[in-house]
Amino acid sequence: MELRIDRQALVPVVQQIVDALTCWLQSSGVSPGTRLPSVRQIARINLLSQLSVVQACERLVTQGKLVSGHGAGYTVADPALITSAKHEPAWFEGAEPEHEPWSGELRLGCGGLPESWRETDDLIYAIRQVSRTDTASLFNYSTPLGLPALRQQILKRLRQLDIQAQDNRIMTTAGASQGLDLIVRTLFKAGDCVVVESPGYPVLFDLLRLHGIDMVEVPRTPRGPDVEVLESLLLKHRPQGLLINSFYHNPTGSNLAPVVARRVLQLAKTFGVQVIEDDVYADLRSGSGTRLAALDDNVIYVGSYSKTLSSSLRVGFVVAGSAVITRLAEIKMITGMGASRFCESVLTCLLANGAYGKLVQRQRQRLSNDRLVVLQMLEDAEWEIFGKPAGGLFIWARSRMSDYDQVRTQARRLGVLLSSKTAFNSSGGASDWQRINVAYACDPRARAFFQATAPDRPQAF
Repeated sequence: MELRIDRQALVPVVQQIVDALTCWLQSSGVSPGTRLPSVRQIARINLLSQLSVVQACERLVTQGKLVSGHGAGYTVADPALITSAKHEPAWFEGAEPEHEPWSGELRLGCGGLPESWRETDDLIYAIRQVSRTDTASLFNYSTPLGLPALRQQILKRLRQLDIQAQDNRIMTTAGASQGLDLIVRTLFKAGDCVVVESPGYPVLFDLLRLHGIDMVEVPRTPRGPDVEVLESLLLKHRPQGLLINSFYHNPTGSNLAPVVARRVLQLAKTFGVQVIEDDVYADLRSGSGTRLAALDDNVIYVGSYSKTLSSSLRVGFVVAGSAVITRLAEIKMITGMGASRFCESVLTCLLANGAYGKLVQRQRQRLSNDRLVVLQMLEDAEWEIFGKPAGGLFIWARSRMSDYDQVRTQARRLGVLLSSKTAFNSSGGASDWQRINVAYACDPRARAFFQATAPDRPQAF
């Protein structure tokens, strides 16, 4: 079993072994119960330490892909025996609502990083460190605004983005989702109107519907929202808010051009519209860029560490004027008694010791490499691409096949799960554009899917 290990890569060797073994399990067609070569043999063939191989295999045991034989080596797990995972829904925002739960497909259209990309060593260290040195975090609530030490770390991050703020203008949340929920609860009431981007973020649409907020759509272009359409919408509907993705837009992967950002702020000021900037993919940035909150203190800015660090360790934050933050903190305590002090403490540890910064650097490099490969695969398959994103997770693209139902049929046949046709429009309109998650798209199943949907390729059903 030869594994491709790059010792000059930013990805840790143990994680590379996990990725390589996962790819081998997916592509080789090995049956459950098949015994892997011994740890010693894998290590010898690939010039690896036996400890690194053991650590990688144990991670795969935790993920349910391998079974440890207690001295008898490792064997391929039988998915049918993993009863707890079998009944869990394969949910992700944008998934087909009618899809059968947890059928093992490649989630090509999902919104986060694969489990195989997650790195546990630094996170486990931080959890142990907090458990030993800050026992209050194991039992007590956090403060209404969030731990002061974490807010100081967030301030450092904001300065790198040229966003000027003070400690009393920052409030931590249980991920960006709670931040957006608190903003909507506090600033808007049922019957109010807001502008959202199309295509846009499905969970945001659901949240606004839940609170009875009316939505009007502004088309998203590769440079940001269409400002001419935006101006006409503001003039016609007089909305109270504009919710916008700045960088690595979900789902198109596009960024705000500086001239578009300034025009958006001009229009917002003219029409008295509150701008809410969702920038949850900021740490996946590759180079400089213009944030709306860096240009105007009145912009409410939402960030998160959940996309990059852990979807389970949910920590986000909101930056706004001090009066707005005070009201948001009141609603936060009423509705949820604050956020998790333990999660905030673990994140603070990772930020302070530099581990988080190194993690996102590795993620950016890995995404950059995979993005080039995926863009080439899409071009080879003659897919239409909505701009070429320079960073982040997503590529927005569609097959040139005339019958898009055939595209979805090919995906199901090859074990690929696409996002819903209606998820990314607030009006529920169907679209043949697909959100392609770069972190999943180098899987052999994705490559086979793209090849099968090339226009001149005979289709097999």
